[in-house]
Amino acid sequence: MKIPPVKGTRDFYPPDMARRNWIIDGWKKVSVRNGFEEYDGPIFEYLKMFQIKSGDEIVEQLFSFKDRGGRHLALRPEITPTLARMVNQQINSLPKPIKWFSVPRLFRAERPQKGRLREFFQWNIDIIGVDDVLADAEVIFTTVDYLRSVGLKQRDVRVKISSRKLLASSLKNVGIQETQLLSLYALLDKYSKMPGDTFKKMLSEQVMDESIAKKVINFMGSTALSEVSEIIGTNAEVEDAIQELARLKELLEQMGVWQYCEFCPGIVRGLAYYTGVVFEVHEFSQELRAICGGGRYDNLLHDFGGPRISATGMGMGDCVLGILLDERGLFKPESKELDYFVAFVDEVYRQNVIELTMKLRSAGFVTNFSYKAVKLSKQLKEASAQNAKRCIIIGEEFKSNQLVIKDMATGKQELVDYDKFLSELKS
Repeated sequence: MKIPPVKGTRDFYPPDMARRNWIIDGWKKVSVRNGFEEYDGPIFEYLKMFQIKSGDEIVEQLFSFKDRGGRHLALRPEITPTLARMVNQQINSLPKPIKWFSVPRLFRAERPQKGRLREFFQWNIDIIGVDDVLADAEVIFTTVDYLRSVGLKQRDVRVKISSRKLLASSLKNVGIQETQLLSLYALLDKYSKMPGDTFKKMLSEQVMDESIAKKVINFMGSTALSEVSEIIGTNAEVEDAIQELARLKELLEQMGVWQYCEFCPGIVRGLAYYTGVVFEVHEFSQELRAICGGGRYDNLLHDFGGPRISATGMGMGDCVLGILLDERGLFKPESKELDYFVAFVDEVYRQNVIELTMKLRSAGFVTNFSYKAVKLSKQLKEASAQNAKRCIIIGEEFKSNQLVIKDMATGKQELVDYDKFLSELKS
């Protein structure tokens, strides 16, 4: 009986593993060069943690279970709650600002579809303790830094930037009540994902006043900060939010990445915990789901029992990113490569092949040999198939304590003294 993998999960055969490692190694390299330190947490947590952040409805979207002690637990669908818990535990001893990154394996119990699986990897970067839009700019810069590093150009991706602060103050300024905001956010988050007529109809069910609904639609469709005041009017809160986004743009211009970015009030981010700048990265044609998203969440640590402290961050999954890199032909995982392949002319030297192979491996060289007693020509083909740089051939010369070393790229061969060869390896 053949048992298939669970729907929404992936098997990583060696070529797939090489691609996965290529993505993750790139995430880690960019994180470190931008000053972030790596952390991780347990693969499951108390279910309550995720309910605190996302509400009771999150239970239907994750894998939860009760352990033998009757505790309600869940496989982590994200790592931000773990980050908040860990920081709160050592809040007084951790040097500020806290700049951490993680690449957790995450799980979500949802219907698998293109770019969205039940199991995936996600790159998270967070800056905690900086109450300045400069931290938001650094998160966006680091995101673009990675996208550029894998070959994605301005024509490939756009960073769409908005602000929860601007959205909330604008909605209230046109007459939306504070109590309506959360339910309205959920609808506005779907603005770019549904036909205009459908959105208007759903908006009219929440906003009865046609003039107010029209202002909301015009605001969501605006493409420049300068248009906002004309559409919804202004007050101190609106002006403060506009100035914050204007400064963010100025910082991103200084950092040399604004050409990847644009103002887009249609970016809402469905989660209620965002408090300021929010952004998403989309493939230019928007045929795929968002590549990543993030923003400022100044209340989360307090929600988990800690102090009120500023925080901003980003999460990028490997699924949509992998599809985009595939479509653009940008995957460049390193192929398997050997430093040495050790071969024999006659099976009588097989033991010598094994001994030398292990000495080379112990010295730190990637080395292999043939398991089968086949002709030298077949061993050389095996060495070539495994991308060996050099092939060591043990034959009659070994009786004189000598080895033949063949450069697999040029075909050039040289005779070397065995003892000298080993001593040079050690040095």
